[in-house]
Amino acid sequence: MLSPKKTRYRKAFKGVISGKATRGFSLNFGTYGLKALEPMRITARQIESARKAIRGYLKRAGKLWIRIFPDIPVTKKPAEVRMGGGKGSQELWVCRVKPGTILLELDGVDEVDAKGAFERAAAKLPIKTKFVRTMIRAEDPAENKIQM
Repeated sequence: MLSPKKTRYRKAFKGVISGKATRGFSLNFGTYGLKALEPMRITARQIESARKAIRGYLKRAGKLWIRIFPDIPVTKKPAEVRMGGGKGSQELWVCRVKPGTILLELDGVDEVDAKGAFERAAAKLPIKTKFVRTMIRAEDPAENKIQM
């Protein structure tokens, strides 16, 4: 499971996820991507489950990039504990995702396989997502990729 090796603070505030993504919103590594359409906290387990779904579908073909990392600790108090007594112990790691963030990228497979893999990965995630791809201009293949 993904988790940071070291953090500055042991416990974090819950926070509010507002606005759209100002970085991490374009495809940088692969030809196909899975883009978030709503704000949400995604856990390390959900990211790992999506990764396994893609790997199982593609049978180790292609290259996969995970563009998000769970670096926010979430605390939880035990069941049936009275109010007070401080903040609970750290339970899991999450990643705050804004709308427009690219979650996963894929390259080295055809579009039909990429779509099928991302559909299975999207089923494992708690947010609405969208399949995106890059288009290379036919005139000059050396030009930059344009995101569709």
